[in-house]
Amino acid sequence: MSETRTATGPGKTADSSGMDEFGYAQTLDRSIGKFASFAAGVSYISILTGVFQLFYFGFSTAGPAYAWSWPIVFVGQLMVALCFAELAGRYPVAGSVYNWAKRLSSGTPSWLAGWLLLISSIMALGSVALALQITLPQLWSGFQFIGDGSGPYDFAINGVVLATGMIVVSTLINAFGVKLMTKINSIGVFVELIAAVLLVAALFWHVNNGPEVLLDTRGFGEGKPMGFFGVFLIAAMASGYVMYGFDTASSLGEETKDPKKTAPKAIIRAVTASFLLGGLLLFGGILAAPDLNDPKLGSPDGGLQHIVLSVLGGPFGKAFLVCIVVAVVVCTLAVHAAAIRMMFAMARDNNLPFSRQLSKVDPVRKTPTVAAIVIGVLAIIPLLVNITQPAIFTILSSISIVLIYLSYLLVTAPMLRRRFQKRWPLKDDGTEVGFSLGKWGLPVNILAVLWGGAMTLNLVWPRQEIYNSVPPFEWYFQWGGVMFVVGVIVIGTLLYRLKLRHQTGVLAEHAAAAEAPEVPADAADGTGAAEAGDLALQPCPVHHRHHRRAPALSGAGTARCPYEPQGN
Repeated sequence: MSETRTATGPGKTADSSGMDEFGYAQTLDRSIGKFASFAAGVSYISILTGVFQLFYFGFSTAGPAYAWSWPIVFVGQLMVALCFAELAGRYPVAGSVYNWAKRLSSGTPSWLAGWLLLISSIMALGSVALALQITLPQLWSGFQFIGDGSGPYDFAINGVVLATGMIVVSTLINAFGVKLMTKINSIGVFVELIAAVLLVAALFWHVNNGPEVLLDTRGFGEGKPMGFFGVFLIAAMASGYVMYGFDTASSLGEETKDPKKTAPKAIIRAVTASFLLGGLLLFGGILAAPDLNDPKLGSPDGGLQHIVLSVLGGPFGKAFLVCIVVAVVVCTLAVHAAAIRMMFAMARDNNLPFSRQLSKVDPVRKTPTVAAIVIGVLAIIPLLVNITQPAIFTILSSISIVLIYLSYLLVTAPMLRRRFQKRWPLKDDGTEVGFSLGKWGLPVNILAVLWGGAMTLNLVWPRQEIYNSVPPFEWYFQWGGVMFVVGVIVIGTLLYRLKLRHQTGVLAEHAAAAEAPEVPADAADGTGAAEAGDLALQPCPVHHRHHRRAPALSGAGTARCPYEPQGN
C-alpha cells in the first residue's frame, strides 16, 4: 500500500479539492479538518453505542465465545475499508458509495447502491437513537417516562419517546450547519475515546475470570444441525451490526480540507481504532463479569452496562454510562449527516423525486437544510411501528444492515471486475491520487467481495432467532427480512428505470462550468473549428450527469466525455 501524488491538471488547486474535477460546483462548506474527518467515521461506527447495545444479543446467542466474532468481522471489513480508501483518494465526493458506484458500473446498479444506503441510513438513524432506552433508564429511573419498564409496552414506547427526541435534536444540529455538527461530533468522539480507554483499563483491573472462559461455548448449539458454528454465525451479527459506516469520512469529502489525502487515512484509522477499543471492551467485559451465569448479561436491559455497574459500581459506573449516552448522541449525528449527504448527492443528479428541493443548499449555512429535515421526519416514522410491533421493527433494523452490506458490494464487485479487465486503477488523467493499494489491490478486493457476499447471506438468512424470536411466531416474520430486501430492490429498480433515468443529469445550480475539451479542426460540421457556443451542456452517458462536451464528430456518434480517463 502506498500514497502517491500525480501532477494536478491545469486550473486545479494544490490539493485537487476543486469540485469542477467531478463536474459539480462547490456549494457546501469546506471546513472539516483531519480530526473531524476521523471523528465522523469513528462516531458512525461508535463502539460504545454498538458494543453496549448488542452485547446482550451476542452473549445470549453464543455465550462468552461470541467475542471472537469481533476480530473476524474486523478483518473482513478492513478489506472493504481499504478498497474504499483507494476510492476516497480519487473521489472524495458527497454520497461516496453512490458516486463511486457511478464511476465503476452502469446506471441501474450505481443508482441502487445509493438507494439501498439511503434507505438503510434512515432506518439505522432510528435504531441508533433507540439505544438511549438501554442506557438512560439504568442511569436514572426518571428517564423511564412510560410506566416503570415492566409493562408489556413500557420499554418499547419509552424507547420511541427518547429516540424521537434525539432525532429532533440531531435534525436541528445538522440543519444548522456542518461546523456545529462536526464541533459537537469531535468533542463527543474525544470523550468516547478517552472513556473507552479508561473503561478498558478499569475492566482489566477488575478481572474475575481466567482467559479460558473466552473459549466457553456454554452448551450453545448442542443438538442443532450446525452445532456451535451455527449459533456463532448468528452471534456474529452483533459485531457485523457495529463495524460499518467508515465511508462517512469520504461522504463528507466535499466539506473536508485536502480530502484526497485526509479521507483515506480517516477511513482506515476509524475502522482500526474501533476494532482495537471495541475488542478490548468485549474481552475485558467478559473477563471482569462477576457472574457469567447472571441472566442479566443476556437481557436487553442489562448486558455490558450491567457488568460495568456491577464491577465499578456507584458514581464511577454511572459516569461511564454518561459517556455511553454521549456516544449514542454523536453516533446519531453522524448517521444523520451521512444520510443527508447521500440524499443531497442523488438529488443534485436529479436522481430522486423532488430533487430540486432536496438538493437545496442554505446560502448562509452552506448545508442541505431541506434534506436534513426530510431525513429526520422519515427516520421517526418507522419508530412508530416499534410501539405495538417491536418484532417488525427488529426486522427492519436488521435488514437495514443487510442493505448497507449490499450497497458496499455494489462498489467492491464492479471495482474487482475493473481490476480483472485491467481498467483499475484508472490511467493517469492529470488528477491527484491520495491513496493506492498498489500490487495488494487485487487480493484485497477479492477478499472484500467474498466477505461482503458471505456476510450479506449470513445477515439476510431467515432464521427464527433473528426475525421471529418472540411470539407470535408467524412465517411472514421469519421471511420478512428477505421480503423486505427484495421489495426495496424491486421498488427502487422500477422507480429508477421507469422514471428517474430519463431525467438524470446534474441540476443547473450544481453543475460546474467545466473546461471544454480540445476540438479538432473538422469537428461539428467537418469543415472548420467549432465555435465556443457549440460546446453545449449535454447529458453524459458515462457518468449519468451533464458536462460541457464537444458536439459529436461527423459519423462518429456521441462525443467522448472529457471526465472519462483515457483508455477506458
